[in-house]
Amino acid sequence: MTVDQISLLLQRVAGGDRSAFEALYAATAAKLSGVLTRILGNRAEVDDAMQEVFIRVWQRSAQYRPERGAGMSWLIAVARNHALDRLRARPERAGFRQEVARDEDGQDPLDRIADTAVGAEAGLIAQGEARRVVDCFDELENDRALAIKGAYLQGLSYVDLAERHGVPLNTMRTWLRRGLLRLRECLDR
Repeated sequence: MTVDQISLLLQRVAGGDRSAFEALYAATAAKLSGVLTRILGNRAEVDDAMQEVFIRVWQRSAQYRPERGAGMSWLIAVARNHALDRLRARPERAGFRQEVARDEDGQDPLDRIADTAVGAEAGLIAQGEARRVVDCFDELENDRALAIKGAYLQGLSYVDLAERHGVPLNTMRTWLRRGLLRLRECLDR
């Protein structure tokens, strides 16, 4: 959905159009959820915040002015401001601490029952990211990929790598710098 369509939906929502509100939610919820997740970091809190953000949007959409900026920018500002308000309201910010029950050994009893295994979703995400990294390494020349792996996975110095690959020290630095730039470009795609 384009920015102009989001602006139009906001204007219709300001007039009380429920179908426009549903369309606005469908078009923007994922993006706003991402904004809230980056700020709050807690999935349950993000769900609550999303509901409150869209209540605010319904109530305050008449305050949106298209001439002052894009509709999506306005929505992100509403979500961001709400998330920051929630952060400021957290008990630890008000000087309160959460005490943890301890057993006779000084351990939190919940630590003994906590599942430390990686969940299925996190495991699949990690596998996908690992596959992307491997695919990006495959796009590099073999000697450049080996040099980067040597530097960052084996902890080899520039001097060690230059000797290993039989190239001057400055060439090795260039290989690493350019290789990392290419990896970052690949991962950003």
